[in-house]
Amino acid sequence: MGDEIFQAGIGFAVLLGLIVVRAPIGLSMLLVGAAGYQHIVGFPALMNYLKTTPYHLFANYTLSVIPLFVLMGALAERGGLARDLFSAAGALFGRFRGGMAMSVIGACAAFGAVCGSSVATTATFGRAALPELRRYNYDPGFATGTIAVGGTLGILIPPSVILVVYAISTEQNIAKLFMAALIPGLMATAFYIFAIWMVVRRNPVLGPAAARVSAAERNASLLRVIPVLLIAVTVVGGIYGGVFTPTESAAVGVIATLVVGLARRTLSWDEIKLALLNTAETSAMIFVILLGAEVFNAFLALTQAPDLLAQWVTEQNLPPYGVVVVLLLFYIILGAVMDELAMILLTLPVFFPVVTALDFGMTTDETAIWFGILVLIVVGIGLTAPPIGLNVFVVSAVARDVPIARTYRGVLPYLATDVIRLTLCVAFPALSLWLVRLLT
Repeated sequence: MGDEIFQAGIGFAVLLGLIVVRAPIGLSMLLVGAAGYQHIVGFPALMNYLKTTPYHLFANYTLSVIPLFVLMGALAERGGLARDLFSAAGALFGRFRGGMAMSVIGACAAFGAVCGSSVATTATFGRAALPELRRYNYDPGFATGTIAVGGTLGILIPPSVILVVYAISTEQNIAKLFMAALIPGLMATAFYIFAIWMVVRRNPVLGPAAARVSAAERNASLLRVIPVLLIAVTVVGGIYGGVFTPTESAAVGVIATLVVGLARRTLSWDEIKLALLNTAETSAMIFVILLGAEVFNAFLALTQAPDLLAQWVTEQNLPPYGVVVVLLLFYIILGAVMDELAMILLTLPVFFPVVTALDFGMTTDETAIWFGILVLIVVGIGLTAPPIGLNVFVVSAVARDVPIARTYRGVLPYLATDVIRLTLCVAFPALSLWLVRLLT
């Protein structure tokens, strides 16, 4: 057992070292995994493995949902749908203290139903909402912090690219995971809005009320968001109702978003080309990480480290929920210094067998779905938590005049609600599983 754990530990140490020196994560996992594989079984076996693995991995039909959801989000961003959502939410709630910040959260939640990417949602609303928040004299750190946490709703509200990757890695049903994510995602939206209310109640200067808009302007804003709301209902509702598979739903969403953009003349051919290019770049990055994780995980399987760890955890006689809490704390720490997608792909082969072997009074499939939602929540925390917080860096690239420390301070009230939400979802698995049980 010692040699296997030592080999796996060396592999993790080298991988983390490459990540620290900013080597591409997918390439790092591929190189370390290939080197470890070769060390254990030899070069000819490695070549035989690499000869077939990339084809079988990328020929998986389920993977086609990733570029489709990325393209739908890119077209929605280029077509101005995010701007329309924010304008409508601002017209409804902007007249209240903190109302424009609440509008950001509400608009991000709606946009998340047609996007599936946290970074894309953050970048989009950084451009669409930040100028308005500045215009109404919102505190800069509070404004950028709100946009950063609002961006996490891009993955918390289904559809979610992170959940697709989790489903593929653990061989779970994507539609059931989307169902399970809805209530925790809506809870995040409500908790963030409550956090804004609490913050501006204590310090009204942070989020002044905006000017009232006329009834005509409010109605016009609401009419403009009807198409994007219909797209969201079609995409998510089609999956929940069993009308579409996730891949079919993503394809329908792409076509609907394209048609709306062209019909409203907010989507030019140049914008479409840019959306396609962005989709190709993002999808290629995800696929390289998937391949790297596949090779690295094959190396870990040869060391038998995941099975040995699962056996060790079982022998410790820790309560099942105690094990989950320890794993989630590890995820939060790791997520603060590491790319979220790579973190999931790197740890699932080790953690997933441990969790599914425990008895939570649920079926194995329900345990897998519940754990997937918990992982999704901690990924959202990692996207905004210091010292890295990818969403914070994204919004800081838009608001270059706002010190990143101020943005992190603006994020703190939201992180407190994230911890509460995570605790509730751990203590009450029904929050994630109720809709799955109802609709399946």
